[in-house]
Amino acid sequence: MDGNGRWAKEKGEDRLFGHLHGVESVRNIVEGCAELGIQYLTLYAFSTENWDRPEYEVSGLMELLVDTIQKEVPTLNKNNIRLQLIGDQEMLPEAAKKELKDALFETAGNTGLTLIMALSYSSRWEITNAVKQIAISVKRGELQPKEITPETIHQYLSTSEFPDPELMIRTSGEYRISNFLLYQLAYTELYFTHTLWPDFRKENLYEAILEYQHRERRFGKTSEQVNKEENSP
Repeated sequence: MDGNGRWAKEKGEDRLFGHLHGVESVRNIVEGCAELGIQYLTLYAFSTENWDRPEYEVSGLMELLVDTIQKEVPTLNKNNIRLQLIGDQEMLPEAAKKELKDALFETAGNTGLTLIMALSYSSRWEITNAVKQIAISVKRGELQPKEITPETIHQYLSTSEFPDPELMIRTSGEYRISNFLLYQLAYTELYFTHTLWPDFRKENLYEAILEYQHRERRFGKTSEQVNKEENSP
């Protein structure tokens, strides 16, 4: 969800002003995904690298996070949305950890859209952590090196309970992944838009999905193979 700072700068405002308005986009897109029957939505809200930003911005973002969670849990429950988290939660302030823990508990029984918040997350952190855990399992004799497969690695990732993304949307005109779900995005369709996140709304989401629907997902196979599989009884 990129472009909050630039959006605020264009309006002569502080970066936190952009983050505040970015929350409106989150509400709108979560609602849009729920309406479309999408099962999983992952939002890259705060990376491990974002901790290096100016202290006032980081503090403001954490306060905004706590305030937003407090306000949004009733809406999540009303819309049958389950909240999940990925990332190094130990780095979060205590107030944020408490609010997130309560929100996870209060929405755990919901069966509609699963909203995954990537907080204090980076893919390199996740993969490094997975390698460490696999090494511990091998050392304990619980796992043999020759038994390690891509499925094994998947089980040790923070996203082990979720399917790999089908579509990744990057806002603000940046053409990079920025350390987001690097392992999981292997065959994900990528969509880039110049729209800044505070301006991103359901209509922009629909445009991305419509383009995605016209793409052919081959997963390394030929078009002929994919067409044959799709048309087989």
